[in-house]
Amino acid sequence: MNVNPRTIDRVYLDHNATSPLRQRVRDAMVEAMDIAGNASSVHAEGRKAHALIERSREKIAALMGADADDVLFTSGGTEANITALSPGLVAKTPEDRARALCFVSEVEHPSVRKGGRFDPLQVRTIPVTLSGIVDQDAFIKILDAHELTPLAGEKSKHPFIVSVMLANNETGVIQPVTEIAGIVLERGGLMHCDAVQALGRMPFDLASIGVDLVTIAAHKIGGPKGVGALVGPAIDNVLNDPLMIGGGQELRRRAGTEDIVSIAGFAIAAEVSCEELADREMVRFLRDRSERRLHNEHPDLIFFGKDTDRLDNTTFMAIPGILSQDMVIALDLDGIAISAGSACSSGKVKQSSGLEAMGVSADIARCAFRVSFGPRNWLSDVDRLVASIAKAVKQHKKAGAID
Repeated sequence: MNVNPRTIDRVYLDHNATSPLRQRVRDAMVEAMDIAGNASSVHAEGRKAHALIERSREKIAALMGADADDVLFTSGGTEANITALSPGLVAKTPEDRARALCFVSEVEHPSVRKGGRFDPLQVRTIPVTLSGIVDQDAFIKILDAHELTPLAGEKSKHPFIVSVMLANNETGVIQPVTEIAGIVLERGGLMHCDAVQALGRMPFDLASIGVDLVTIAAHKIGGPKGVGALVGPAIDNVLNDPLMIGGGQELRRRAGTEDIVSIAGFAIAAEVSCEELADREMVRFLRDRSERRLHNEHPDLIFFGKDTDRLDNTTFMAIPGILSQDMVIALDLDGIAISAGSACSSGKVKQSSGLEAMGVSADIARCAFRVSFGPRNWLSDVDRLVASIAKAVKQHKKAGAID
């Protein structure tokens, strides 16, 4: 039985920011709290902690179609992304590291878009279409311009890594990662994918998307905040340039005592969320019903990424004339939690860089807000959402804020 994430007068529709802790996860974490040992200790208590980590690692590896040794636990998606995006993962010598390049799409999470540990001068951006999909033709031209199309038997001019997310955190748009990975592999590069929003919301594994490294995190799927993982066959490349240095934890890839409580919760959250994929039609039904009703009541409402493949739970939209922060505040006061998009700005509401990359005007982008459903939402939540947005629009019209 899942814990209801709200009091009776609250509706939670911000699962892309974080999803409330599941009861099974909570139970597993409470049980892990009673393990006294440090996982690096050789006594019985330490071995018990170590065994819990390894069981969790094996569980996540199985869900991802990976070997257990291919799973590196981190403090979250941001750390996993920054660990992956390092010149040291694609080049061993100082000379090669200085020539290494990092290619990221314009709609990535900030930890990716800023290029991780690459110098800004080594980072190149990949444009997207008006629908928010990576422009593959433009990407190939960029690679060719950097002489990353080697002749048979020759190496590319620059060692390089490419990072493209599987599903966008704001629009929910799903990227053609498998096709992009094929382009990268053909040119001898390393392919990383941020799949934080995709885990538990769409079926995938390492084989299906064909990447070298993938980032996942727990708190988007009803797990604890502050734990994630970098997974993939290229994980040993981290040994060339680990982000966290010190002890020999995580097979010497990441120093620091492991958070066994969070890791235990992460494994259960991943397991349960993947089991629920078979029932994701209900989440899609709630999203589609809300979009139909909102469009009927507000014909000027604009949906972003609606005409392309996207996550079943996500709607990113704008009502021209009502600023994002005004809509978020109005719905919050009415008992509904939504967001203005990415939850990575310390509570600040600012214009979406993803919408800017998609060619959306600043006037419209300032009005964008996101609704993201979860497995514990109900049909009545759609009624509340539609009514609350109508109330907010009416109040703004009354105040003369919009026509």
